[in-house]
Amino acid sequence: MVNENSTGGISLQSWGLTDLGMKRRLNEDVFLIDSDAGVYLVADGMGGHAAGEVASRLAADEIDRVVASRNQETSETWPDHWDPDLSMQANLLIEAVQEAHLHVTEAVNKNPNLKGMGTTVVAAGHQSNSNLLVICHVGDSRAYLLRDGRLEVLTNDHSWVHEQITAGLLTEESARSHPLKNVVTQALGGSSEPQADIFEMGLQGGDLVLLCSDGLNSMLPDTEIEGILNRGGMLEDMAKNLVVNANEKGGNDNITVVLLKAESAA
Repeated sequence: MVNENSTGGISLQSWGLTDLGMKRRLNEDVFLIDSDAGVYLVADGMGGHAAGEVASRLAADEIDRVVASRNQETSETWPDHWDPDLSMQANLLIEAVQEAHLHVTEAVNKNPNLKGMGTTVVAAGHQSNSNLLVICHVGDSRAYLLRDGRLEVLTNDHSWVHEQITAGLLTEESARSHPLKNVVTQALGGSSEPQADIFEMGLQGGDLVLLCSDGLNSMLPDTEIEGILNRGGMLEDMAKNLVVNANEKGGNDNITVVLLKAESAA
């Protein structure tokens, strides 16, 4: 699906794609694009038979609901618990992710058959009157920025292997095939409340933002992702090329991507 969301200085084109991959029987990933609310996200459900696909859908819909409902409010008074050092959009996205965690947890508490389910999420928020893009994430789904041909990871994985890489105990290459590579240290759902990471950035014309589940970057190193995006073309074609290449490398997991292209408004 494709949408366009305009601001005073930047318009966003967007495209999302999800794929089962080559090894999984269920697709527990979801993506959501709501250009009216300015919400773009990827969620990667966990739990398999414990309904990971339920967790990812519940979280995605709740984040969208919270942001859309708050955007419709006319009051300019900030809630007391919001951080004055962050933008309104950043505070709102954090609140939405926290509400999504509670929503998933409540679903588990009401239905024992759902015990063990959870989900990662990486979400982008974009207000219609601002050039600001906000990225909020929990887990190992990622956000990337391609600017002037160079790819940068905007998020730090909440995962066991990332902690080992940071500590110098694993390399990026060895982490890709490590037996614990799918172990996340934070997720939505479960008994402990996740601490979402938040990142704010100014968009420039020509920027390309990629949100993805780990089914993409676990198959393709960042250099290959960069090369595919630098070929240019329609967002639909870029998304398809990312998925095809990840599947050609093994497609061990579900693969989901959302692409956001920033254009200077006329």
